[in-house]
Amino acid sequence: MFRNRLFLSAALTFAALGQGAAAADADAALIVVTGERPGYGITSTATATRTDTPLLNVPQSISVLTRQRLDDQALLSIADALRFVPGAVATQGEGNRDQIVLRGNNSSADFFVDGLRDDVQYYRDFYNVERLEILKGPNALSFGRGGAGGIINRVSKSAFTQLVFAGADASVDTYGGWRLGGDVGAPLATGLSARLNAVYEDGRNHRQFYDLQRWAINPTLGFELGGKGRVAIGYEHAEDDRLADRGVPSENGQPLLDRRFRDTFFGDRARNRSIFNGDIVSLIGDYALTDQLTLRQRARYGDYDKLYRNLFPATAVTGLGGGGDDDVDEDECSSEGFGVEAYQDAVQRQNLLSQTDLEWHVGTGAVRHIVLAGVEFGRQTTRSQRLNGYFDAGNSTRALAVLNDPFVPPPFVLRAGPGQRDNYTRADLFAAFVQDQIAIGEHFDLLAGIRYDRFSLDYTDNLTRAGFGRTDNLWSPRLGLVWKPKPNASLYASYSRSYLPQAGDQFTSLTATIATLKPEQFQNYEIGAKWDVTPALNLTAALYRLDRTNTRANGPVAGSIVLTGAARSQGLELAANGHILPNWQVSAGFAVQDAEIRSTTTAAPAGRKVPLF
Repeated sequence: MFRNRLFLSAALTFAALGQGAAAADADAALIVVTGERPGYGITSTATATRTDTPLLNVPQSISVLTRQRLDDQALLSIADALRFVPGAVATQGEGNRDQIVLRGNNSSADFFVDGLRDDVQYYRDFYNVERLEILKGPNALSFGRGGAGGIINRVSKSAFTQLVFAGADASVDTYGGWRLGGDVGAPLATGLSARLNAVYEDGRNHRQFYDLQRWAINPTLGFELGGKGRVAIGYEHAEDDRLADRGVPSENGQPLLDRRFRDTFFGDRARNRSIFNGDIVSLIGDYALTDQLTLRQRARYGDYDKLYRNLFPATAVTGLGGGGDDDVDEDECSSEGFGVEAYQDAVQRQNLLSQTDLEWHVGTGAVRHIVLAGVEFGRQTTRSQRLNGYFDAGNSTRALAVLNDPFVPPPFVLRAGPGQRDNYTRADLFAAFVQDQIAIGEHFDLLAGIRYDRFSLDYTDNLTRAGFGRTDNLWSPRLGLVWKPKPNASLYASYSRSYLPQAGDQFTSLTATIATLKPEQFQNYEIGAKWDVTPALNLTAALYRLDRTNTRANGPVAGSIVLTGAARSQGLELAANGHILPNWQVSAGFAVQDAEIRSTTTAAPAGRKVPLF
C-alpha cells in the first residue's frame, strides 16, 4: 500500500528551576535547554547481547530505525519499515497481521518488545516506540525458540523524565485517511515520573471499501531507586478493526496483470473483518547490588483476543479474456473466473513471561569480562477455533467466482464440518543461560555462551477430547569473535543456533504424529565488518549462510513423516546509516540473497527456490 502522507508534529518542552539550583544562583532568570535529535545512527544496543554493548562489538548484523527516522519517513507499520532494511521482507499476512521473511525464513511470531516475546498475530503500531531493531540470524541465547532468520524488537519510549513535555503529531493522506497521536510526560515527585502515549487512526487506501479504525493508549510510571536503579511499570490497551483484504488472485504465476482490477476487492464487504483487542502490563527494572554487579528484571503479561473472518481467492484466474494484459478493452467483461474459499479464525491468548538477569563486570589485567547469567519463565495459553465456509448449502468448501468489477461474492455459511478446529494449548517454558563477553586488550572481543530451554506443549482437542503433548530439552550455543584494528572499525565472525518446535510458531499444527518429532534446527555462520566513518555515520557488511534442518518430509510409507528436509539461505547485506552532512542524513541498504530447498520437504522438492526471500 503506497500513500502520499502529510505528517505534522509539534512538541513543547518546559523546564523549571529546582529549589537547590535557585539557591545556588538567585539571579538566574532564564534557563535555556538545548539538545540534538539523535539522528539515524546509534552506537550501542542492549538487545543483541542483553547487555549494553557498542554495535561495533556485537558479532551480528543489526539494522536500527531510530525515532527520528520513523518520523521523517512517516513509517507507521512493520511493512513500511522493512522496505528500507536489507535482507528483510514483509508479506501480506492474509490482511490481518504482521508477517515477515528474514533471510529466507517466514514467521508471524518473531516479534519482541523490550526483549520480551510478542508473538500474537496482529498489526503493530509505532506510537509508543523509541526505535525499531531488526536482528539478523538465529540467536536463541538471547531470545529462545524461533527466530530462524532473525527477530524484530520494539524498544519502548522511556518513562523517566526530569522535564515536563508534551508532543503531538497528525497526518492525513490522499485517500482520506487520518491519524492523531500524543506524547506527554512529567516528573510527579522526587524519584517518580510518568508518561502517556496515545494514538487514533482512521485509515483508507486505494482498494475498494477498505477501512481501518484503531486506537491505543499506553501510560507508564518510572520509579528511581535512590540512585541504585530504576523500575518502570506500564499498561497498554490496543484495538484494531479493519476490512480483511487478501488482495488480487494470481494469473500465470503472477499477480493479476489486468489494471482494471487493481482496486477491486475480491472478498465479501459485509463479512471480511479482522478485529483485535489487547491488554498488556509490563515491568522493567534494574538494581545495582554493587558497583560491578547488577540485577535486572523484565516481566510482561498480555491478554489478547483476535477474530478473523474472510472470503478470498484460492486459485489462479483461468482463461482471462484478452490474455490479461494492459491492452484489454475496458468495456470487455470476462466470463472466466477463479475459485474462492472462506473461513473464520478466533484466537484468545494469555502470555505471562519473566526474565531475570545478573550482570557482573570483572577484570584481570588486560582482560575484562562482562558475565551474564539468567533464567526465564513463561506460560502461554491459547484457545484457537476455526470454522470453514460452505457454499450452495452443500458440503463444498470452494466455489467458482466470476472475474468482474465490482466483484460479486458467492454466499457462504460458516459452520462446523471437516477441517474445523477447536483446541486449547498450554506452552510452559523454563530457560537458563550463561554468557561471557571477554575483552582482550583493545583489539579483540570474544562472545561465548550457551542456553538451555525446557519447552513443554500440552494440546487438547476440544472436539474429540483427545490430548497429547511434547517436551523438548534444547541447547543453544553462541560464539563470536570481534577484531578491532582501529577503535572505530571491527571485523567479526560468529556461529549461532536456534530451534523451532514442530507445532509451529503459533502452536496450531500439533497432531499425535507431529508430537513425536524433534524440533527444526537453524544454524547460522556469519562474517562481517562494521565501520564508524564518523561518530554519526556507520557502514556495515555481512556475509552469511543459514542452514535449516529437521524439516518434515514424506516418509517411504504412505502417510508417514521423516525429518530429512533441509533448506539453505545465503547472502550478502550492506548498509549505511547516519549523518553525511549536518543537514543531510542517509539510510541505505543492499542485499543479495539465495535460498533453496536442499533436501525434499512436504512443501517442495529439492532444488526449488524458497519464495519471498
